[in-house]
Amino acid sequence: MDKEILRLEKVNKSFGGVHAVKDISMTIAKGELTAIIGPNGAGKTTIFNLISGVYKVSSGDIFFNSKSLLRFRPDQIVGMGISRTFQNLRLFNDASVLENVMTAMQQQQKYSFFEAVSHLGRWKNKEKATKERSMELLDRVGLADRYMQEAGTLPYGLQRRLEMARAIALEPELLLLDEPAAGMNAEEIEQLNQLILKIHSDFNLTILLIEHHMELVMKICPHIICVNFGAKIAEGTPNEIQNNKDVLVAYLGEDD
Repeated sequence: MDKEILRLEKVNKSFGGVHAVKDISMTIAKGELTAIIGPNGAGKTTIFNLISGVYKVSSGDIFFNSKSLLRFRPDQIVGMGISRTFQNLRLFNDASVLENVMTAMQQQQKYSFFEAVSHLGRWKNKEKATKERSMELLDRVGLADRYMQEAGTLPYGLQRRLEMARAIALEPELLLLDEPAAGMNAEEIEQLNQLILKIHSDFNLTILLIEHHMELVMKICPHIICVNFGAKIAEGTPNEIQNNKDVLVAYLGEDD
């Protein structure tokens, strides 16, 4: 197996008496494009929240590049190389497309206010470089021609692209995409397919995504993990998942 980048070991998460994630173990190899699928309420987003530090695990451990994530805050986990998108868009709607990406990119720049005042010329050069890199990133995701447009006025599918650009601007090794196709029409989903494959290749990313659109998942993800009621019930290739009895029962709700 290729070098692992992410490993979950017997991870559990409970909210009061509700056991949302049950003894989940999984390994993601560096450079993989992996999907987590499952019915609504299966625990998929909770897994993302545990990986990104939004929730603390009840038991078990999560390793990124062989280092446990349990003692780190969400912002520290971002700094270690994990970024994500969310089911609900998180953009600065009144800011321009370019400003949205620059704001994300500047989060990764270690430059204090004192340094900015003391070395104004150097700060301006850095600001110029950030703008150039942001424009390059917008070009990669097909938004360069809209860089001056307010983010909130973009069509929904393009807002999703912008959110992905903001996540990539954080320079991650691992990108978590939480239902990137939610709310999209068929044409937008096909364009999203191509975009995910492009950023996976162009930025040498490991991508872990949650998605309900099975056609998208089966088309672009060679590694699929299925969860139901908080537990992992299957893992394998698209063909193996499509023919797995437990997966069919989870989605159809019946055992023929």
